[in-house]
Amino acid sequence: MVSANDVQRLFLQGIFSRSILSFKHAQVLWEKCIDAVKVANPTLDIRFSDKREDWDLFVISINNSLNCLDLEFRHLTDEQTGREIYAMVNSKDDEIAQMATDYTPVEIAYFKAVVEQIMLAPHEAYSVSSLLALREVNSLKTNMTKAQAEIVLGSFVAKGWLLKSRRGRYSLSTRTLLELLPYLKNSYSEECLECVICYEIVTRGVACSTQNCKARLHYHCCRKYRSRNAKCPACSQDWPQDPKNMTPVGEEAIKDGQDEGRRVRRKSTEDGSDEEDEEEMEVEPSQPLQTQTQSQRKDMDVDDDEDEEDEDEAPQQTQGNGRRRTTRTR
Repeated sequence: MVSANDVQRLFLQGIFSRSILSFKHAQVLWEKCIDAVKVANPTLDIRFSDKREDWDLFVISINNSLNCLDLEFRHLTDEQTGREIYAMVNSKDDEIAQMATDYTPVEIAYFKAVVEQIMLAPHEAYSVSSLLALREVNSLKTNMTKAQAEIVLGSFVAKGWLLKSRRGRYSLSTRTLLELLPYLKNSYSEECLECVICYEIVTRGVACSTQNCKARLHYHCCRKYRSRNAKCPACSQDWPQDPKNMTPVGEEAIKDGQDEGRRVRRKSTEDGSDEEDEEEMEVEPSQPLQTQTQSQRKDMDVDDDEDEEDEDEAPQQTQGNGRRRTTRTR
């Protein structure tokens, strides 16, 4: 007999068939599930509500049901569009293992190496060139060739784990930020920046140009804040009239050729000092590695009418070169 609990079951089936979806799309899916259950059993008194508090209660009930499976229906604001995005993610402690169902251990290790270069990018660029991404194969003790790495990189982009810009630079996607956020915060605590408005991670946005001010904002958060306040929320200094004159965070913060050197994190020694990890020597691969074939997964279902106003283009700014990413000084 069809019951009200079948709404949750149908909703989960719809979520599992999608990699990532917007808040509006998730609400439509919820409404359709309710309609389907009511058609099967007209005696049920269940109604769809577009109120935010009712949606939040439904998500809580979903996550309570998923706890035993170490899964979570998690949300995050897309840094580029400002839309709220949802995805089913693995909530286990070893967050990087969430890709294990799709990729081999070697490919996961390669993804982890590329993520590290993105997180350690200089000038808060949070992106890596195609050349540097391919060079990361040399840091792995495997037989993966650069040709095979190029195929795997394409798979990361096709399946929504990485974004590739027109400049050929790779950066973290919303899906990766959703699923690997605990891992990123634990492994790169100093590199993880937080928006002073929404308090979510920032890898694309703007920074206050005032010297030593640590204010970072997403583009969409900056636009909303600037509509009612022209002063920095952290240092209270006046901001430029044109947001394009602010310091960029993300790909626009770096020029081509500024990040060609491989970056490594510092590790603490027994005497309390920091020393830089040694760079791996390039090893020529001897045998081919069977890599995963590219299988295009459906992109995020977002209707055209959901699109918000176009994002402001981040400004180009010349910055000094450096092998390691450091906090800006102004």
